[in-house]
Amino acid sequence: MLDQAEKLRRLASKGKEVKKDFSQCAAKPTIITVTSGKGGVGKSNFVVNTAIALQKMKKKVLILDADMGMGNDHVLMGFLPRYSVYDVIFGNKKIDEIIVTGPFGVKLLPGGTGISKIEEITKSQRENFIEKLSLLGDLDYIILDTGAGINRDVLGFIACCEEVIVITTPEPTSLTDAYSLVKAVDHFKLKSSVKIVINKVMNIEEGKKTFNKFNSVVNKFLNIYTEYLGSMSEDKRLIQAVRQQTPFLISYPNSKISREVNFIANRLIGVKTDDGGKGIQDLFKRIFDIFS
Repeated sequence: MLDQAEKLRRLASKGKEVKKDFSQCAAKPTIITVTSGKGGVGKSNFVVNTAIALQKMKKKVLILDADMGMGNDHVLMGFLPRYSVYDVIFGNKKIDEIIVTGPFGVKLLPGGTGISKIEEITKSQRENFIEKLSLLGDLDYIILDTGAGINRDVLGFIACCEEVIVITTPEPTSLTDAYSLVKAVDHFKLKSSVKIVINKVMNIEEGKKTFNKFNSVVNKFLNIYTEYLGSMSEDKRLIQAVRQQTPFLISYPNSKISREVNFIANRLIGVKTDDGGKGIQDLFKRIFDIFS
């Protein structure tokens, strides 16, 4: 049996092959993977509220909850989906039967065990699933909310996207794990750059200072570019919003943390991609190719 490192090397190689296969397809919509080195850093809260912020800017956004078995984006949005991608691939469900529509029209596609069982999917099941995805229509952004840590699934989703956002906090353990994740992305040459968001900061200055320290270590030891996307405050309103199962951008639109997320979303609007691609159909073709 191959060891974990060899599996990841093969995964990275597949990712490069898939990139070549899709090099003629435009990156429309922009596909963003949001991940973290460890759990508990506020990744899903960032994903849900940033998606809402982009949707309020008249962008069409879909969240793919790609955290195998531990996804909780639906909880933060106040929903309990009955079905997931699994039921479309292996059952007879239609895409519109599993899609959850959230605030301002943000769409959520629950991944669940359907993604973890990719190796079991037949060619006809793949083709049927890709065809069903066409009903979703045009999208501007697809945000993949992955699990935390360094593993085959996380690196595979990073290989599928155009942009990577790593969420971390000022805590030393969180920064160490985030660095290890960025190091793996650099080692396997999955991306030439990653964006960093510092969560749970006391103030803007702490966010900038934390990034500068993190960036200096990356510049010293790695060959990858890190870009500071912004910070999010340690805000009690976030805790209240989670308990209410309502995104803080909805419950507390004028709060400091809501302003910070809007700022980050505005920066993301500047990500440039070409037009003319097939959107989410292309994304799942990549996922199928890489994970199978």
